Amino acid sequence: MVEYQRGGAQDPGLRCGSSSIGQTTSLPRDTFHSPTYGQLAESAVIGKIRHFIDSKREREYRLIIGTDSLPSNGTGSYLVTAIVLHRVGNGGIYFWQRNMRRGLHSLRDRMYAEALASISMAQRLEKQAALRELIRTNLEIHVDIGEDGPTREMIHEIVGMIAGYGYSAKIKPDSYAASKVADRHTIPGPRLVPVPVLINSR
Repeated sequence: MVEYQRGGAQDPGLRCGSSSIGQTTSLPRDTFHSPTYGQLAESAVIGKIRHFIDSKREREYRLIIGTDSLPSNGTGSYLVTAIVLHRVGNGGIYFWQRNMRRGLHSLRDRMYAEALASISMAQRLEKQAALRELIRTNLEIHVDIGEDGPTREMIHEIVGMIAGYGYSAKIKPDSYAASKVADRHTIPGPRLVPVPVLINSR
């Protein structure tokens, strides 16, 4: 398993905007989905996360973000980003968003777009005062790459990029938020509109 902790140096060659991958589009910013709570606005997601933590404050929690993608008949790829709140040893809850991203012509394009979507989501959540301390100490980004298969050549680049933004990263087989949770929601849904990703350099 490869894991980089917060505070790693960022490779200047991977900065957002240095390639077309840095111009990926985000998931719709206002609407989330949950198998537990149905459709929610972002403010409601924050409230549900906070309530879940406050109901058993003595427990340990991890906030995990992962993105998976699925090509769609040559017209683009569906990207799904999942937010998973894990109550260690006692289940958890999750929320997800999906959008259509055009211009992802290769596996490498998709893997970078997935990682950047997760980074963007982490930065959005970090702006929420109710979650800031949890994110500072217990946030992971899960990426759908691993030692087996063609994505192994991208491990150090992508995990290093995530570390450069200050987040801890996990790869397969430990990256279940991407490879299991987000993956199950990549099936096409209603027409989705691309929105620019907002990623702040650290």
